[in-house]
Amino acid sequence: MAHQPTAVERFSGFADLYDRGRPQPPPELAGLLSQYAGQQAGEAGPRVVDLGAGTGLSTSVWEGRAGFMTAIEPSTDMRQVLEQRLAGWRTPHQVRGGTAEATGLESESVDIVTAGQAMHWFDPEAALPEIARILRPGGVFCAFDYDWPPLTDAEVDAAFYAADERYRALEEERGLVPRRAPKSDHLRRLRESGLFRVNREVALHRQSRGDAGDLMALVGTQGGVVALRDAGVSESELGLDALRRVAERRIQAATTFWWTYRLRLGWK
Repeated sequence: MAHQPTAVERFSGFADLYDRGRPQPPPELAGLLSQYAGQQAGEAGPRVVDLGAGTGLSTSVWEGRAGFMTAIEPSTDMRQVLEQRLAGWRTPHQVRGGTAEATGLESESVDIVTAGQAMHWFDPEAALPEIARILRPGGVFCAFDYDWPPLTDAEVDAAFYAADERYRALEEERGLVPRRAPKSDHLRRLRESGLFRVNREVALHRQSRGDAGDLMALVGTQGGVVALRDAGVSESELGLDALRRVAERRIQAATTFWWTYRLRLGWK
């Protein structure tokens, strides 16, 4: 039987590439979650935990907003970049190894828990009770993900989806698909857990600027693409050559990348 990679294995060895290619969340995220958690203006910032913090892209919105920030990331590679990003922070913080299923934090010790582009890697039967345990009453859990890819151009979208279908089929053939839960089921899992009094989904948006090279760099951070390249699969076999040709023809100068972030909220 083929080895089924873990999330940590899937995202090991290219933390710098991931950090350069992936977007940061909308800055409004921190204010939205603070308000929903009942933080009043003038109070000390919330105690925040970022699970699966990666290289700190999701953690970064809390600079100057959190009263205390705990970033938890199981991958050593990702954690090294995360520590570098937070090294100059004035906001009190700590970086810890650990998982969503076993944070090592005290019960009812935090106001907000986030999981940015990460909850689909969690074991929900273990992670959700752990999240509820560390949240104080009235605290908020937010699992957020961005739609992939960002909206740029209809022809680019068509080429992206063709490449995406091809590389996912190759992942299946080679037994490289790790266990993960569909992102579209996050809200249902929150509701069915019975751990949160209110569960809802909202969206935030942000814009960035990029060109065809930036789009291809983004695609190159997908775990499956990295794994298949490492296994010797060519750009042509992955469909990336065709995608690059379309992107270079349609995005000949920097253009707007439109991002939609979907937030699944649980209020304890």
